[in-house]
Amino acid sequence: MKVSIITATFNSAATVADSIRSVQQQSYQNIEHIIIDGVSKDDTLSIVHAMHSGTIVSEKDKGIYDAMNKGIAITNGEIIGILNSDDYYADDRIIEKVVNLFASTGCDAVYGDLLYVDNTDRSKVKRKWIAGKHNKRSFLFGWMPPHPTFFVKKKIYDQHGVFNLQLGTAADYELMLRFIYKQGIKVSYLNEVIVKMRTGGVSNKTVQNRWRANQHDKQAWLINELKPYWFTTILKPVRKIVQFV
Repeated sequence: MKVSIITATFNSAATVADSIRSVQQQSYQNIEHIIIDGVSKDDTLSIVHAMHSGTIVSEKDKGIYDAMNKGIAITNGEIIGILNSDDYYADDRIIEKVVNLFASTGCDAVYGDLLYVDNTDRSKVKRKWIAGKHNKRSFLFGWMPPHPTFFVKKKIYDQHGVFNLQLGTAADYELMLRFIYKQGIKVSYLNEVIVKMRTGGVSNKTVQNRWRANQHDKQAWLINELKPYWFTTILKPVRKIVQFV
């Protein structure tokens, strides 16, 4: 199975080399790595061109999820993964393990665990997102898989759509809610750390951003004509607290 990995970049000169290198070092060889750049003003593109011989697109976009949608539209792989420009795979056999799980279970998507690491010292773990197995009701109790670990068959995007740009930083939550909870795609859990992410997510930088993200979470249920519990979107940020323990 061919795997397409999409990396959206914008002024990512400080980190993009690690992301590209982590893909290049994978033991699994049938990988297409697509870089979608938002017309970076720093050295991002020079680094990308020096390291990367695959598809590179650099043009203005409407944000990271628009860039991801552009990448999805031009992929050739049966499986699609998204690796942010400040993230990298935990080891060089991650894609091999992901593909093997797709093959052995016949699933539509695979997810795993994620570590948040210090921006400057990547040996320092700041937060552990242990996703765990899910069931049909997991989303009702604030659960979601870490999006950077989420690999999906391209046919699922073709059937059920791509990222909704109206949902802001909750676009990944809405997409996974739609795929897993609403459409009931078959999902398998790879019980190990798949991705390491540098700290500094946009949705959690300020109280205002967290409030806005919570409103988008509520909208994600509404636009899918789904009914959460009254506490569902409250539990979602609360569940993050235990990740720091």
